[in-house]
Amino acid sequence: MMKKISNKQLWIEEKNQQYRIGLTNQGQDDFGNVTFVMFPKVGQVIETGDTITELEAEKAVTELLSPVAGVIKEVNQAALNDSSILDNPLESEAWLVTLEQVSPEEFQAL
Repeated sequence: MMKKISNKQLWIEEKNQQYRIGLTNQGQDDFGNVTFVMFPKVGQVIETGDTITELEAEKAVTELLSPVAGVIKEVNQAALNDSSILDNPLESEAWLVTLEQVSPEEFQAL
């Protein structure tokens, strides 16, 4: 298992060829309390730089962009019902989406 930071606001972690992306503590601080999130559909093909989350928070309304290309395998359904779970200081709980079919080379290059 390997975890990398992308643009200081997102982390990406590889586990069994699946890549989970979430908010870093820095990202949580930058945005403030999250009030709304929207994710792509499971199965959607994502290119590097595509939007993986639309996020509304106290300090910002923003689109978070994928650091790698892949296919959406899972989205954080709990965050759709209660976006405040993305404000968790335990970064692993502030996950957004899981991708599959990611190039290991692209991940390693981050």
